[in-house]
Amino acid sequence: MPLRTNPLSAVISPPLQPSFSVKRTVWFFQRNCKRENGMFIVRSPMKLLSRFDDHPEIGTLHDNFVHAVETYKDHKYLGTRIRVDGTVGEYKWMTFGEAATAREAIGSGLRYYGLEQGACVGLYFINRPEWQVVDHACSAYSYISVPLYDTLGPDAVKFVVNHSSIQAIFCVPETLNTLFSFISLIPSVRLIVVVGGADEHLPSLPSTSGVKLISYLKLHGQGRGNLHPFCPPNPEDVATICYTSGTTGTPKGVVLTHGNLIASVSGFCRAVKFYPSDIYISYLPLAHIYERTSQIICIYNGVGVGFYQGDNLKLMDDLATLRPTIFSSVPRLYNRIYTGITNAVKTSGALRERLFRAAYNSKKQAIMNGRKASPIWDRLVFNKIREKLGGRVRIMGSGASPLSPDVADFLKVCFGCLLLEGYGMTETSCIITLMDVGDNLTGHVGSPKTGCEVKLVDVPEMNYTSEDEPYPRGEICVRGPTVFQGYYKDEVQTKEVFDDDGWLHTGDIGLWLPGGRLKIIDRKKNIFKLAQGEYIAPEKVENVYAKCKFISQCFIYGDSLNSSLVAIVVVEPDVLTDWAVSEGIQYEDLGQLCNDPRARNAVLAEMDNVGREAQLRGFEFAKAVTLVAEPFTVENGLLTPTFKVKRPQAKAYFAKAISNMYAELSTSDPTPQKL
Repeated sequence: MPLRTNPLSAVISPPLQPSFSVKRTVWFFQRNCKRENGMFIVRSPMKLLSRFDDHPEIGTLHDNFVHAVETYKDHKYLGTRIRVDGTVGEYKWMTFGEAATAREAIGSGLRYYGLEQGACVGLYFINRPEWQVVDHACSAYSYISVPLYDTLGPDAVKFVVNHSSIQAIFCVPETLNTLFSFISLIPSVRLIVVVGGADEHLPSLPSTSGVKLISYLKLHGQGRGNLHPFCPPNPEDVATICYTSGTTGTPKGVVLTHGNLIASVSGFCRAVKFYPSDIYISYLPLAHIYERTSQIICIYNGVGVGFYQGDNLKLMDDLATLRPTIFSSVPRLYNRIYTGITNAVKTSGALRERLFRAAYNSKKQAIMNGRKASPIWDRLVFNKIREKLGGRVRIMGSGASPLSPDVADFLKVCFGCLLLEGYGMTETSCIITLMDVGDNLTGHVGSPKTGCEVKLVDVPEMNYTSEDEPYPRGEICVRGPTVFQGYYKDEVQTKEVFDDDGWLHTGDIGLWLPGGRLKIIDRKKNIFKLAQGEYIAPEKVENVYAKCKFISQCFIYGDSLNSSLVAIVVVEPDVLTDWAVSEGIQYEDLGQLCNDPRARNAVLAEMDNVGREAQLRGFEFAKAVTLVAEPFTVENGLLTPTFKVKRPQAKAYFAKAISNMYAELSTSDPTPQKL
């Protein structure tokens, strides 16, 4: 496979303050500093860090787990809810030592079935202890783990299996059925292991298929009876290939080495302290790099990981039972928590609402001023709210998309914990920037960690430059030991994201705030992420809706602070007026008709029909529409000379309409998640 070598042959000593070069049209800031008494102090001025401070001998995921087993052998590690007679009770725990024994058995079992070093192993099931055991086995025996997940869809799963030549797949009975639908089309697969299934209940496969189908328990037993010595990897060896869902075309395989992942988590562990007494709840998909690196951090620090039941609707019950101290999530859930609390306050009565407002304002003011809030407010108000997440959360993490500053402040006040927002991507082994402990300013994603350099490069076509006032702006570029090795078997796209100096171009637009804080403000490409983390290619959606009879032109908009798309539609006058006549609707002109709610509903219903026919995914449907009579033209600045929509200009032009649609959607949601 065409992979790039690490481009960082020499490191740049970071300045105390950001500096820029007009000649190179970049604004560069390499952080590696800590915040003390309001000042930012250089942390690591001479080099980028790629290892743990306390344990520089840890260079691979295997080393990391061995360290955990040696240090925390009898500590609880992997927890699941006990099921008795169909009911769910308390958590039952596997220790680090027990997990180590299981990983040796599973790895030996794979060797028993003939898998050699470097073979790709697929993991096709949601979070549960076996996921981590299999991943540890892959690290111990130098296999490459390849997560598979349902949101990719069956066709994409089939593509990933074939593209990475997966030889063994671990699945559950539900995902086994999906595999069976194309079993003859994945010839590289030699072994399928069913987690949670009994051998006597497994379907039979024809001998001509060449695939062995067994249960996890059988593989474990065969491995225990035929133990093989470990085949530890080197830091530069590939640990995993994480396929990103992308927006159009086939998924891309992000190649990450053991060294990449260790560099990423070591930077986090230098900034934030975890303890063996901590408990982390795992419900974000382990197939995504955010959750994957969170658990690598937990392993290093001996943190217990409790898994949810697999049902997001039961997550609040899992939280109440597990009582975690560490809670990582995404803005979509935090927004629901915010909505649930605020709605409950509004309906609690005037006296209780006034008490909440007084408590909230007093505690927020204390936090912003670096003071300790009066404990009376927690006793009267906030302890009851804290109990909704188990009552012990001391750190909240937020990633995947930007968190609204209002929601961030609200969570810090109500839950009385440290809230850390970060920024990263699969291609950088997750963490690029992270908020400092003690930084009370919200609305940013922190500063670069010790394992990477960050710079902003001018994007003149979007009017973002290093000379912008009051803050420099540009495309975010990253370099360092956390950056991936390339897209698997895809030299073309690998070259597209790296420049000649080895900088990874993220496609995100950022600006530098005082103190080296980074704020994400835009996307360079016409791709954006919704609040739940799903990527949208607006042209794809617009091309689908172009088939709608009411639509002459369409502009799809969404951003990472909202979970839905909205649409600006230039109507086909004749079609809309004919519809109005058929419905007996009176109007004076086309503009008035466009503002009629009945017309909007009719157009949106037709768009839904067209979207279903084109098999748009649920999050790709526009949830609200504004109808306009004036077309997009070159003359009014909304089209390029090649008749493409100018997205930044359209966003600004229709800002009020977009704001009104999102306001309408927020008030029409009848089922905010209750706490």
